[in-house]
Amino acid sequence: MKRKLFIATSLSAALAGCGAIGTKLAENDRIRSILGAGETLDLALIGTRGLVREYAASDISAQFPINSFDTPVDAVYTHLIRNAFASFRLVVDGMVDRPLSLSLAQLNAMPQTTQITRHDCVEGWSAVAQWSGVALRDIIAAARPRKGAGFVVFHTFDRDANGVPYYESLDFSQALHPQTLLALRQNGAPIAPDRGAPVRLKIPTQLGYKSAKWVRHIAVVPSLAHLFAGKGGYWEDQGYQWFAGI
Repeated sequence: MKRKLFIATSLSAALAGCGAIGTKLAENDRIRSILGAGETLDLALIGTRGLVREYAASDISAQFPINSFDTPVDAVYTHLIRNAFASFRLVVDGMVDRPLSLSLAQLNAMPQTTQITRHDCVEGWSAVAQWSGVALRDIIAAARPRKGAGFVVFHTFDRDANGVPYYESLDFSQALHPQTLLALRQNGAPIAPDRGAPVRLKIPTQLGYKSAKWVRHIAVVPSLAHLFAGKGGYWEDQGYQWFAGI
């Protein structure tokens, strides 16, 4: 059984913000209720136990669209680009016994994993790419989460036109999934700034908007309720699914 067979999940992908009609339907309380029910069923019956297909190098797409907010242009991020991310630090804190502040060099020195997987965008396109970096579960294990921690939240450098920060979240079953990656390289080269440098999340088991770019801070928290609108992500706060399984 595959997630895409669930009618409500497919309906969500069709409605999710690609045009005026989709947006208006997604804002309808009854439609949201249907989508929420489908997501609950999706997560309960399938969850994150399965692995997505991994491809051969010959399957890598010639083009990989850039589909997100514009590359951050604030002083902090532009300074990081100028010094080749030498001063970058990935902060991991919250409900952990061992908070971390990891440089890009430290991340590259950790055990690396590579996957060739498909990226499925909610707007209807897919592309295959090779991603290399550190398994998220290794970062979480190094930070030693405390009892009662339930979610991992990803804060990024990017903001929308109104200054609202982009963020995403996973529960621990998603975060510890063997294919959930903090990617440092795409197709063998360091990730470019317009694709999320120096660190982006890559979650091939979920729709593309879950794979947050420009990750700067990972917080381990007991609940998502206190974050912004309390739905667990920038797009989720606007009506998108939180689980977003493929």
